[in-house]
Amino acid sequence: MYRDRKVIVVMPAYNAARTLVETHRRVLEQDVVDLVIVVDDGSRDATVEVARTLPKTLVHLHAVNRGYGANQKTCYRLALDHGADIVVMVHPDYQYTPELIPAMVALIGNGLYPCVLGSRILGGHAVAGGMPVWKYVANRALTLFSNLAFGAKLSEYHTGYRAFSRELLQSLPLEQNSDDFVFDNQMLAQILWQQKTIAEISCPTSYTPEASSIGFAQSVEYGLGCLATGMRFRLAKLGAASPSPFEPVSPVNGGADQPRPGQPPALSILRR
Repeated sequence: MYRDRKVIVVMPAYNAARTLVETHRRVLEQDVVDLVIVVDDGSRDATVEVARTLPKTLVHLHAVNRGYGANQKTCYRLALDHGADIVVMVHPDYQYTPELIPAMVALIGNGLYPCVLGSRILGGHAVAGGMPVWKYVANRALTLFSNLAFGAKLSEYHTGYRAFSRELLQSLPLEQNSDDFVFDNQMLAQILWQQKTIAEISCPTSYTPEASSIGFAQSVEYGLGCLATGMRFRLAKLGAASPSPFEPVSPVNGGADQPRPGQPPALSILRR
């Protein structure tokens, strides 16, 4: 809880059994966190079994692997359903340090910003922290393109460490986004379409063997998706394409707290 605002951390999990306990422990050490939601996306290891042993945790299962973007959609819907005022996404692979949660929450809880990103680029230590050089170069190139397309000045668009206000999440047409990795880029495009300010704080990262990372082929697909999103955004601003993928919605018309149509059966278990 932060100033009477409920704080929920969401963890989109896939084969995260080896790092989940440590990440979860460090998250709860940040006294502002009221609940952790772990959404397992069809893991083939013991992620679900481990998650069920953790305190103050809601565990939700996807019967099949639906993709990183689909996992996030479920994360945000469940967080809003459970009364979150501030939602922080933390990957359970311990790539991003949970010690920044209080700072990110404070920026939102004090009404300064509706969205905060933990940037691996600010501070200039991404490569030293283990980011492969080719990923760093691709990050910089895609970020330059996205800043030009979106008319923004972010240090990066590709971090998985993010915090949002309830009001912002409810306004985003998330169900129109991809179920794959480009969801991240599309979500930020939707926020910038509303001319919301996105804050960034420097985030040290750790690229260990246990840290999740997409391969080269998936990275190429993601990069092409980012280029397509940026071009669609710019064309919509010029009136040459429909703005519907970016326009805000009301909760009753399909906001983030609405169930996904046709969602397969899943199971949620809350451990206190």
